[in-house]
Amino acid sequence: MSLNLYSAKADIYHSNSQKIRVLTENWVNEFIYCPNCGSSICEYENNKPVADFYCPKCSEDYELKSKKDKIGKKIVDGAYATMIERLQSESNPNFFFLNYDKNTLDISNFIVIPKHFFIPEIIEKRNPLSSTARRAGWVGCNILLDTIPNSGKIFYVKDSKIQSKDKILEEWNKTSFLKESHNIKSKGWILDILKCIEKLDRKDFTLHDIYQFETYLKLKHPDNNNVQAKIRQQLQVLRDKEYLSFTARGKYKLN
Repeated sequence: MSLNLYSAKADIYHSNSQKIRVLTENWVNEFIYCPNCGSSICEYENNKPVADFYCPKCSEDYELKSKKDKIGKKIVDGAYATMIERLQSESNPNFFFLNYDKNTLDISNFIVIPKHFFIPEIIEKRNPLSSTARRAGWVGCNILLDTIPNSGKIFYVKDSKIQSKDKILEEWNKTSFLKESHNIKSKGWILDILKCIEKLDRKDFTLHDIYQFETYLKLKHPDNNNVQAKIRQQLQVLRDKEYLSFTARGKYKLN
């Protein structure tokens, strides 16, 4: 896998944005495989509205976003209303995110974010374009990267280092059970518990450790009057899905 974007295919373009679009799409098409099944992916021919790439073997779709310099906390995306609508449909793609050095065109990071981590909470509504803009009143959105659990950010390239294919497929499969949840509120609970576990930053933890996030979870879910019971329920779900194991009464270990 080359970690530089340059390709002669972009030399015929004069616009920097066009050059980058061609370079990033060409690189993904050449080097990136499907994280779900490991097969080669293909580029859609005619700018499909909801995706840029697809896997001919397992039919997963992928939309590509790129950003120069640092990753940051946000990814600029399209129309807010369209994004929120997509989150509740079967057409929502997974996201590839490519981060590169604008001077050297070297790739710093390349991430896939599975679509089952996308809930309305991670989408930020931007201010409408001003009345003098060409698309006056149009409302875009940002994807809030820092609100997504680390388990939902799977690196192919991390800090200019290529990650192993086996690791990528394993990390994808580890949270694929989230595809089964079509209820956004239920999925939000699972993702919040995953974030709480990650904040502990250790493989072994106790029920009491997670109870320390009760106030935080109550603010996130004000309509729930028994947060501790909900915590126990979500930990049971994660055990049933083999994301973690019970090692003793009130004690857990990440698998």
